[in-house]
Amino acid sequence: MGRAISRKKALVVEDEETLRDLAAAMLEETELEVVECASAEAAVAYLDRCAPDVALIFTDVWLAGAMDGVELARRVGKNWPWVRVVVTTGFPDDRVRQLPANAIFMSKPWRALEILMQAERASLRQ
Repeated sequence: MGRAISRKKALVVEDEETLRDLAAAMLEETELEVVECASAEAAVAYLDRCAPDVALIFTDVWLAGAMDGVELARRVGKNWPWVRVVVTTGFPDDRVRQLPANAIFMSKPWRALEILMQAERASLRQ
């Protein structure tokens, strides 16, 4: 028997469980396998182990823990530049202006079509 082909992953990084579940449900409609993380630290730990499998990170700006979504976007851009990063918030402020050039900003409430388009673009980059 041959090895199973693993699907590329989308990390949903959101500390609010309801929003994390909603974003994950939308991304499950794509060809990406969804991995949910409640913090940026959990996302970095996952990337440390499995970065080659990750195509997309969908993260909120404001997260519980020491690292926010902007810092996560910076770290991903530096260490894993092939990963598409979408950063979202319902309360844009100066943090949004500090996003790195490689990050895409999406204001809340987001539309499902916008998320699906970003997932498709991430899949095509692989």
